[in-house]
Amino acid sequence: MTLRVRALQALCAVSPQDKVALAQALFREAAGLPVESERPAAAAPVPGRPDRPLLVHPARVPRRSPTRPEGLAALLHAIAHIEFNAINLALDAAWRFDGMPREFHLDWLRVAAEEAFHFTLLAEHLASLGHAYGDFAAHDNLWQMCEKTADDVVARMALVPRTLEARGLDATPQIQSKLRQARTPAALRSVEILDVILRDEVGHVAVGNHWYRWLCAREGLEPVAHYGALVERYAAPRLMPPFNDGARRKAGFSEDELAWLRAQVP
Repeated sequence: MTLRVRALQALCAVSPQDKVALAQALFREAAGLPVESERPAAAAPVPGRPDRPLLVHPARVPRRSPTRPEGLAALLHAIAHIEFNAINLALDAAWRFDGMPREFHLDWLRVAAEEAFHFTLLAEHLASLGHAYGDFAAHDNLWQMCEKTADDVVARMALVPRTLEARGLDATPQIQSKLRQARTPAALRSVEILDVILRDEVGHVAVGNHWYRWLCAREGLEPVAHYGALVERYAAPRLMPPFNDGARRKAGFSEDELAWLRAQVP
């Protein structure tokens, strides 16, 4: 099968284990696969996902202290849910958008494979705590933005990797600090997993930055000004400090973009 057909196959997989396996196998084999010029039609719901977790409004997702075993499991579950959605987001980008270079599709397949690895690390750690993905309620904000930008590749690159996923660059060090305070072996193992995720997420946000700027250049758009317009048009969430400027710079954010971000803080 061709690259975008297989990306769609992985995207539609319902079982997390099947989705992980398909995403990782596709990345290993992608270099030898042709890329269709037009998006293959989806015959199944996009994305495929299991019946659980129950998806609720973000305000209804319980918040628990990670210093307690149940609270740590809930936190790991929330992060696993983000990573599961991130697999789907990367596969969707590789499948959905026409008119993009082959490198675009390969970049997002690499991201999907790395997100699959993150999900596996978290699922294994959850299992060591007596839990599994689906045991806690979760929200669907990340995929909702994916749906809102389904017909606009510039907006997708601007508002998913560079906005929603970039929030992880800011939040992860704070989460790690709280986990270190717990000092339990399970909490410290969580810190180690988050080190891996943060390292890779810098690269994933960089992919979004690269293709956002590439698209702006192709379409004659000024990146900082157009980003502000897209935030308004799609009602993207306002990002709040503290910002991880070091990680954001490594991910390719310019000083003008960081200044714009700080200027939006009330």
